[in-house]
Amino acid sequence: MAVPLKLREERQNVPCFAVPIKAARLSAGLTLTGPDGSRRHASDRGQQVARGKSTVREDRRDALLALLAGRPIVLVGMMGAGKTTVGRRLAAQLGRRFVDSDEEIEKAAGMSIEDIFATHGEADFRAGEVRVIARLLRDPDLVLGTGGGAFINPETRALVKSTAVSVWIKADFELLYNRVSRRGNRPLLKTADPRDTLRKLIEKRYPIYGEADVTIVSTDAPHDAVAGDIVDALVAFLGRQQQREDAAHGE
Repeated sequence: MAVPLKLREERQNVPCFAVPIKAARLSAGLTLTGPDGSRRHASDRGQQVARGKSTVREDRRDALLALLAGRPIVLVGMMGAGKTTVGRRLAAQLGRRFVDSDEEIEKAAGMSIEDIFATHGEADFRAGEVRVIARLLRDPDLVLGTGGGAFINPETRALVKSTAVSVWIKADFELLYNRVSRRGNRPLLKTADPRDTLRKLIEKRYPIYGEADVTIVSTDAPHDAVAGDIVDALVAFLGRQQQREDAAHGE
């Protein structure tokens, strides 16, 4: 008989992850003389382009933060989709803090996810997961990465839909398997045929992940680029949502 899972419910101090900013290095370049005798540095054009791109990124960020109005962003998807790594990049771009729900569950339970499954079983783990995610979603301005099975739980899914904006980071089978096979701490894949197990999980879970507000396809692109795609997709989704609400109120 499985031992009931007990979680420490006190508030945890959640670390803020940030991407280090490296000092920009400018090459010596050339000084060019124009037909009118004016002089300019060869790097000026590059700096103007960089400033333009920076302004666009800042405008997108500000637009998204205004549309979110403090609501959390919840990342869902299969193990290995990149929710934690991309989530950290996304939080850094938005000036928000990132939290991994599995890490918070481990802190609350005082043991690893793998040990929770082995000692208490999946049902107790899911019940504890709901409680931890409910606590985390009470905090505004959050980017939350969730475990692969969290959004599959109807109670957790309803909670996310009512309090946050959800993003499914979708990846194909081979990409997922290549990533998860490098690590041995995936309890659901400790089977005689992990490839087949992963395929079955995908078949079961993908239709449910499809209920997320936004879907982003995960590739081997840089994580900052994927985070940027999420920002664009959320601005488009929330912008349309705002337009519908304004129309409904006759504005």
